[in-house]
Amino acid sequence: MNSEPVAFVVTSAALFGSPGPGIAALIVAGRTLGSRGALPFFLAMQAGLAVAAALSGTGLAAVIGTVPGLRFTLMLASAGYLLWLAWSIATSPPSGSLGADERGRGFTLAGGFTLGAANPKAYLAFVSLFGSFAIVDPAYGWRDSVLKGVVCIAVTAVVDVAWVLVGVALGRIQLTATTERAMNMSMGGAILLALGITLI
Repeated sequence: MNSEPVAFVVTSAALFGSPGPGIAALIVAGRTLGSRGALPFFLAMQAGLAVAAALSGTGLAAVIGTVPGLRFTLMLASAGYLLWLAWSIATSPPSGSLGADERGRGFTLAGGFTLGAANPKAYLAFVSLFGSFAIVDPAYGWRDSVLKGVVCIAVTAVVDVAWVLVGVALGRIQLTATTERAMNMSMGGAILLALGITLI
């Protein structure tokens, strides 16, 4: 029995489910907006991750990395958005005093897509997975890459839903205004920490 597919799925879940900037943002989205409110941001992020998977699987990510300034620009776009999101979360007042529009500040479709498509952690994971496993016979060439891409996107969707639900569960906990402000600051700090670890 070929154990490569099982190992690939397990490794994918470990890599994509481990804490990083995207996970931190999804937890905060779930906590702040609830499952339904976080759905557009989640879907946009999955679309961005699909782009990252396609670029990695076809080798275009490596080509892009050789274009002077382009890789840096993509990382800067992702980091800039995360910095802004972390600041917005850390400085937001208690949710009870916010309207629906204010609670959704920062969790935009463009932001979710950018986070998925330009997240350095995602590219590291995709390149590592695509290069380390063969789900089908390598003789099938592109079919192996396509299958690995599909499995990766399915795994990321499942683990990301799980993290959104963690955020939703946290959002149901009744907190005092002071405690909620402290949690907002810690969540913003968590995004910054995850970003720092990813960029090191």
